[in-house]
Amino acid sequence: MFAPPSPSLPSALPAEHRERLIATAREVSFPPGTRLFEEGARADRFWVIRTGTVELDMRVPGRRALVIERLGHNELVGWSWLFRPHVWHLGAEAATPVRAYECDAASVLALCEEDAGLGREITRWVGEVVAHRLRSSRVRLLDLFGPYGAGAAV
Repeated sequence: MFAPPSPSLPSALPAEHRERLIATAREVSFPPGTRLFEEGARADRFWVIRTGTVELDMRVPGRRALVIERLGHNELVGWSWLFRPHVWHLGAEAATPVRAYECDAASVLALCEEDAGLGREITRWVGEVVAHRLRSSRVRLLDLFGPYGAGAAV
């Protein structure tokens, strides 16, 4: 079973910071099946989903990529851009047609340097997303590979 959605953009950032972040973004769209990024590749951008669904997955030797979480409206796709070594820890693929805001990591990091309050809020938001994704990954892996029902109690 999948965990509840991760902290969404409107609830995570105050309106003034959200507006500044979105002002740096460009609107993009992806057809179903488009790979947004691959595990281990350089992380230099991130997305906030406007419409559609993105699946986060991880490679499992000898098997198809394992879907860890499904993300939707107002959810953050990608956090690895914020933390060294700036490489993706998972992969991501558009499961449905996706429209999103795409943000360049270098531009956002520069904005965070200029405005400590914005930087603090973005770091807090991304940290909450990372914690949520870690819990989701653990539950999903227990569901798939642990003893029956092992992930249900988390």
